[in-house]
Amino acid sequence: MKKTVLITGATSGIGEASASILASNGFNLILTGRRLDRLKALKARLEDETPASVLTLHFDIRDRIATEEAFRSIPENWQQIDVLINNAGLAVGLSSIDNGDTDDWERMIDTNVKGLLYMTRIVSRGMIKRGEGHIVNISSIAGRETYPMGNVYCASKHAVQALTKGMRLDFLQYGIKVTSVCPGAVDTEFSLVRFKGDEQRARKVYEGFTPLFAQDVAETILFVVTRPRHVNIDDILVMPADQAYSRDFNRTLKE
Repeated sequence: MKKTVLITGATSGIGEASASILASNGFNLILTGRRLDRLKALKARLEDETPASVLTLHFDIRDRIATEEAFRSIPENWQQIDVLINNAGLAVGLSSIDNGDTDDWERMIDTNVKGLLYMTRIVSRGMIKRGEGHIVNISSIAGRETYPMGNVYCASKHAVQALTKGMRLDFLQYGIKVTSVCPGAVDTEFSLVRFKGDEQRARKVYEGFTPLFAQDVAETILFVVTRPRHVNIDDILVMPADQAYSRDFNRTLKE
């Protein structure tokens, strides 16, 4: 019987790449996101190109009521969720705390921390009843370090690290695996979102070195969720070869 994976924030970047690689490797998918057109297109592509069945849920994970309603709408034959990938997350703005935009702060905290909690609270209950499951939280190098003007984003990812450890303890007795995946610089929409659509500024983040790509992180996730039942990858850091720590890069131009 195929396992079912639920991926939040599946319409771009790491979420989309993870959906593609898991669909090609024997998993069925429940995909969530805010952009309905992208969800529909991704479902159509994956069901055309892979043997996976795909269910989509359209809602904003920051909204607890909408999250709970979306989960209740899942058909009975889809309700056994074997793997939860808490991927939805973002950085918005880059500023010192005294100049911070409180709307940006709330958007990051509501998505990166509260949204992860809302989804985990719901999905983990079924895993507890069955005595098995796997929760994968997509964190960041920013969850291990702090860099100038990244204060609230770094705090939100430090929270993800702490929550992952807390989940590992809380769910240990139920046979549920819990993993944190921490990427370094990944060339996705991340910087475009952080800089609020400023493409030129976003491109400069990745100039002069070869970053990770979403596929690299997706391959790591595939490895993590396909280990034997007795093996749990607690915490994994994935970095570009040209990056050491959060702000240190070898920016010699790469071909």
